[in-house]
Amino acid sequence: MILVYSLGGSILAGRDAESLKEYAAALKELAADHQIYVVVGGGKIAREYIGKARALGASEAFCDLIGIEATRLNSALLMAALGEAAPQEIPDSYALAARLAERGKIVVLGGMAPGQTTDAVAALLAELVHADKLIVATSVDGVYSADPEVDPKAKKYTKMTCRELASLSMETTLSAGSRSPVDPLAAKIIERSSIPTVVVYGGDVENLKKAAEGGHFGTEIS
Repeated sequence: MILVYSLGGSILAGRDAESLKEYAAALKELAADHQIYVVVGGGKIAREYIGKARALGASEAFCDLIGIEATRLNSALLMAALGEAAPQEIPDSYALAARLAERGKIVVLGGMAPGQTTDAVAALLAELVHADKLIVATSVDGVYSADPEVDPKAKKYTKMTCRELASLSMETTLSAGSRSPVDPLAAKIIERSSIPTVVVYGGDVENLKKAAEGGHFGTEIS
C-alpha cells in the first residue's frame, strides 16, 4: 500500500532521541511492506514563533512562512532518526516528493506554501500519489463534534464520511498555527478524491502501525 502520514509537530517536538528512534523504527517496519510518505507539522515551536511574529504585526502569510520553516526543522529531526531509510533531502514540491519515493525508503517533508497546513499538504500528496490511505496522527484520538479539551460533551466519531468531515471542518478557523484534527482545506481535498483517511492519537507510536493495518481506536473516514 501507499501510505501518507500527517504527523503532528506536537507529537515529535520535545521528544528525546530515544523516543524519536521509536517512531523511526515503527516507520521503518511499515516501509518494509508499504511505500511511506511522512508530512511533519510545526507543533509548539511553530505556534510560539508565529505568536511572536503576529504580536509584532506580521501578516498571516508571513506567519505561514515561519510555520513552514518550523515544519522543515521538525522534518530534518525525523530524517536524522530515520538515517539511510529516508532520502536525505526535504522536498520543496509535491513532484519532488513523488520522485524521491523508492522501495523501502521513507520520504519526509514539511509545509509547502502559505495558506496550507501540513494536513492539507498530506492530503494533496495523497491525491497525487494515489495513496491507499491518509493517516493523520495528531494530539487527539480522533475527530470530535467540538474541541474535547474545551467541551466535555463533545462527541467522538468512530466512523464518518468524507462529506461529513468537510462539513464539520468548515467550522474551524483557518489561520497560521491553527489547531484542528483536520483543517477545512485538507477536508475538502479528502472529499473531492474520496481519500480513505484515519485520524489517530499520534502520541502512541503503535498507532502508526494500527492505523495502517487495523486495531486502532481513532476515526475512520471514507
